[in-house]
Amino acid sequence: MTGVKIFLAPMAGATDGAMRLVCRERGADGCTTEMISAAAVWYKDKKTFELARLLDGEDDCAIQIFGHEPEMISNAVRVLYDKAEVKPRAFDLNMGCPVKKVTSNGDGSALMRDLPLAGRVISAAVKASPVPVTVKMRTGWDREHINCAELCKIAENSGASAVCIHGRTREDMYLSGTVDLSPTAEAKAAVSIPVIVNGDICDGKTAYGALEKTGADAIMIGRAALGDPFVFGRIKSALGGAEYREPTAAERIECAKEHLRLLVSLKGERTGVLEGRRHTAYYTRGMYGSSILRRKLNGAVKASEITDILDELKRMYENDVTST
Repeated sequence: MTGVKIFLAPMAGATDGAMRLVCRERGADGCTTEMISAAAVWYKDKKTFELARLLDGEDDCAIQIFGHEPEMISNAVRVLYDKAEVKPRAFDLNMGCPVKKVTSNGDGSALMRDLPLAGRVISAAVKASPVPVTVKMRTGWDREHINCAELCKIAENSGASAVCIHGRTREDMYLSGTVDLSPTAEAKAAVSIPVIVNGDICDGKTAYGALEKTGADAIMIGRAALGDPFVFGRIKSALGGAEYREPTAAERIECAKEHLRLLVSLKGERTGVLEGRRHTAYYTRGMYGSSILRRKLNGAVKASEITDILDELKRMYENDVTST
C-alpha cells in the first residue's frame, strides 16, 4: 500500500497554522483548516478571516466551510478565495460535525437529514469555486438512518471532486468503539470519485484495516495527531513495509517546543501560551513525570515557563531517569 495519501483532518480549536505546519513537516500529505462559518464570512467577521488564513507554503491545504444556505456558501467560497494570499488547494464542505450548537442551526451533520438541500449546497460551492470542492460527512444521522452512500452519489453528481467519511453516525459523536466501516465500503462501491476513510485510525494496523475493509483511496487522521504528528510517518512506513524509528522522548519534547513557538509567533504570547499548554499536555502523555508536569503547565503564563518545564523533562530523560 505504498503511496497512499494521509491527510490531517480538520479539528475545531486544533488544526490552526501551527499544527498544520508541524504535521506537514512530519509526513502529512495535506491539511484542512478548522471549520469556517459561511454565515460569519457573510457578516464579515474579522476573526473568521484569520482562521481561514493559510501560511506560506500551504498550497496543499484546503479551507473547510460549514453552513446550510447555498447563497452564503457560494459567497464564502468566492470571498475566501479572493482574499487568500496563499490560495487553497480545495474547499471542503462540512456535513459531519456532530456538535449540537452546529447541528441545531441546520449545519454540519444535520445536512444528512436533508439530502436535497445538501446537494444544493454542494452545487453552489462547486459553481463558485475555482478549485476542487470536497465533502466531509458521517455515515448518517443515527444507526437507523445510514445514508452516506446516497450523499456521496449526490456529491458526485453535484460536482464534488472527493468525499471523506467519518465512520460514525452523528448520534455516536466520538464514542470509543462506535466506528463502523461498512457504510464507507458501500459508498466507495457507489461512486467513482475518490473516497477518504476517517475515524479511529491511529497506527499502521488500523490504517491497513481501514483501507482493506473499505477500498478507500486515502486516509484522514484526526485526534491521533494531537501531540503526535509523527503518526503520519509511522503509518506511511507501516503501509510501505519500511522500518520506522520511533521518536525519542527528547525529539517529542523538541517538537512540542517547536509547536509552542509557532503558536506564539502566529497568535501572540497570551493566546499562544493558553493553547500551548493544552498541546504540550498531549505531547507529554505517558512520559515519566508528566502528571507533575501538567500541574506546572496549568500555572504557566509565559512561553518561557513552558519551555523551561519541557527542558526540565528533557534533562530527566537525558540523565537516564527512565528509558524512552
